[in-house]
Amino acid sequence: MTVEEISGHAGALAVAAARQHGVETMFTLSGAHVFPMYDGAVNADPPMRLLDVRHEQTAAFAAEATGKLTRIPGLAVLTAGPGVTNGISAITQAHFAGSPMVVIGGRAPNNRWGTGSLQELDQPPIIAPVSKLARTLHTAADVLPGVDEAFRTAGSSHRGPVFLDIPMDEFFNSSSGQLPTGERVAGVEPDPEAISEIAELLAQARQPVLVLGTDVWADHAEDAALRLVESAGLPAITNGMGRGVVPGGHRLLVTKARGQALGSADLVVVVGTPLDFRLGYGVFGGKDGAAAARVVHIADSPGQLSGHAELAASVSGDLTLVMDGLAAALEQVVRRPDWSSWVSGLQDTVAAASERDRALLTADADPIHPARIYGELVPRLGEDAVVIGDGGDFVSFAGKFIEPKRPGGWLDPGPYGCLGAGLGAAIAARLARPSAQVTLLFGDGAAGFSLMDVDTLVRHNLPVVMVMGNNSAWGLEKGPMQMLYGYDVVADLGERTGYDQVVRALGGAGETVTDPAQIGPALDRAYASGVPYLVNVITDVNAAYPRNTFGI
Repeated sequence: MTVEEISGHAGALAVAAARQHGVETMFTLSGAHVFPMYDGAVNADPPMRLLDVRHEQTAAFAAEATGKLTRIPGLAVLTAGPGVTNGISAITQAHFAGSPMVVIGGRAPNNRWGTGSLQELDQPPIIAPVSKLARTLHTAADVLPGVDEAFRTAGSSHRGPVFLDIPMDEFFNSSSGQLPTGERVAGVEPDPEAISEIAELLAQARQPVLVLGTDVWADHAEDAALRLVESAGLPAITNGMGRGVVPGGHRLLVTKARGQALGSADLVVVVGTPLDFRLGYGVFGGKDGAAAARVVHIADSPGQLSGHAELAASVSGDLTLVMDGLAAALEQVVRRPDWSSWVSGLQDTVAAASERDRALLTADADPIHPARIYGELVPRLGEDAVVIGDGGDFVSFAGKFIEPKRPGGWLDPGPYGCLGAGLGAAIAARLARPSAQVTLLFGDGAAGFSLMDVDTLVRHNLPVVMVMGNNSAWGLEKGPMQMLYGYDVVADLGERTGYDQVVRALGGAGETVTDPAQIGPALDRAYASGVPYLVNVITDVNAAYPRNTFGI
């Protein structure tokens, strides 16, 4: 392999190293501490795209979503001090969700450090607890190897965010060195004995369930996961970016029978997602007097295996090798298990749930039931659709009714539950999937965190359809507080606020909908518009999502 030597100022070197790792876009908000990064992008051959936003959180959320969608670490460049701290929620979301991203921050100059220069803050210790690596590159000579290390670290299992900052004076200094190859770190070989043990547990099970999470997609294991499901006949539930690994409507996708499946199973195999509050902390079975289920946890790296749940078996490593290894091991079982009656019962539950859903999806209630929005939206979603959730109750309904046909097309905040990520994710989706249908689902509360960045969509010509369930409240808090105290406070928002007028003022388009019969036509106008378009649907605040957990 030929080694290429390059030279330039630190910003140019950082851009060159990032490009070797597949970076095409730098998400940023203008700041003098990082001007050399912009100069490096403009003068690169070809130039690197600069995508500037109205709030640093949006730049960081866009980089996080880019990492999810492309499985290549996204890049955010944030100016020193408040620019960096404004990005911490997105970095933390990436930490919880396992999203590969690199954030390069400005830093007060070395030659003034300790004298109180503008925005002088030692940033890495603040970010270290929510990142894989956080460090300062103290000299221009550190930049090429340091940025290379950052991208390799962010993109290797278990994926996550990396933070670097570079002192302002060193950013302008020049250096030279070897251009990184951009070679990716290979996945870890799983333990074959552990795979055999899990295969034996599956062979013994009468009512198994497979749960597929975000890391199945992140680890490029979606094809292997579907092969395992279909070859073994395993009923599957998907969550996070695992949605679509088993396509919506597939006979073995039983997410709509989740309660029965996880409550009646005798073996639950969880792949690529933590055993957290979303999965009952890893306690399954016990429904209608059934025994507790045995639990198997499969992860992309040892540190992701549950330390609190009682596990019958576990394995970590490259998830494609794990899935294909399990499929091969099951083929060798002398007496293949027959799960047909179990699967048939779950399919009946799915069919019954779908029938119950139909009444909500077609409801003519006034005010509008939020489910009716999905009754109109789901038939209009293309197979290539990227659906982004940024909200509480309204987005919970989306998780119930939307079953993607392909993997890699569902973005939600993940276990960190951070509102405000939506517009950054929409920006990333439009760039990463230029021909896809991009739909951002907004709660009216969540929209307040980022709606100003519609200006970014307009300035960069990024058409996105935004669909808002506007119940004039923090619905996810209003209902539980009423349940606990018999009243609620600080849970109401402005009544029937015209958020579509905000979008129009920023150069987009939109409309308010109060009649359920007009939701469909409004969506059609939005998708045909070719501009950022908000469909602001006024919904019933009392039509709350029925939930079994409040995340504690």
